Amino acid sequence: MYATERQDAIAAALQSAGRVSVADLAEHFDVTTETVRRDLDALETAGVLRRVHGGAVPAGRSSVVELSVAEREGQHGTAKTAIARAAMHLVPATFTGSIALDAGTTCAAVAAELVRWEPATPGATLTVVTNSVPIAATLQHSEHVELHLLGGRVRGVTSAAVGTATVQQIGALRPDIAFVGTNGLSAGFGLSTPDEYEAAVKGAYVLAARRSVVLADAAKHGVEALMRFARLDEVDTLVTNQEPPADLAGALTDADVEVVVA
Repeated sequence: MYATERQDAIAAALQSAGRVSVADLAEHFDVTTETVRRDLDALETAGVLRRVHGGAVPAGRSSVVELSVAEREGQHGTAKTAIARAAMHLVPATFTGSIALDAGTTCAAVAAELVRWEPATPGATLTVVTNSVPIAATLQHSEHVELHLLGGRVRGVTSAAVGTATVQQIGALRPDIAFVGTNGLSAGFGLSTPDEYEAAVKGAYVLAARRSVVLADAAKHGVEALMRFARLDEVDTLVTNQEPPADLAGALTDADVEVVVA
């Protein structure tokens, strides 16, 4: 295979997976890691990707870049639906507790599943707390959901309430389960997001809940955004759509995080 053909294949893999690893590419193409690094250097010069430790991510992804909810809705839709359905195993028909739902498209996929949730006991309800305006709109007419919408300043990018008032409200709660989204999930840095106000809300959910459940598709594996909101050992469960890479899997094991692969 010529270098240009290999580089085209790397670019396609990056577009599909959201991240590529030097070691995995070297094994896949049966070339040395030095050859792969030269390919990545060439693609970075061409503006296709950005080099990170151990591999590369798309050029548009940096620690402070944040796509809007509308822009993210069409990304990894199948994976997010699978993650949401796997997460719903934590909310069986016999569940009688409370749930906190973070903002974001993967949590929105969970909300869509909650609309169809029915209790084992007729007339029973599920208490749901969220800071997301779109998620509240999804759940507002569900007869089995008692909905609580947190207040605060609504960020246009995420359509989520954030700020001191929002964090204080979460701090006064003790939900049985918190489903929390993330922009990044890495072995060394933990869970992260580009915005400090979103990070404060996510961190508050993690601290408040009896069980904190992180929802992250494989494109978030190994990614580090600017603001860390939780260490790996501060969360209980990760629901994802692919087995994490070896370094992340090892760190999750060391942190005693349950990993559920949809």
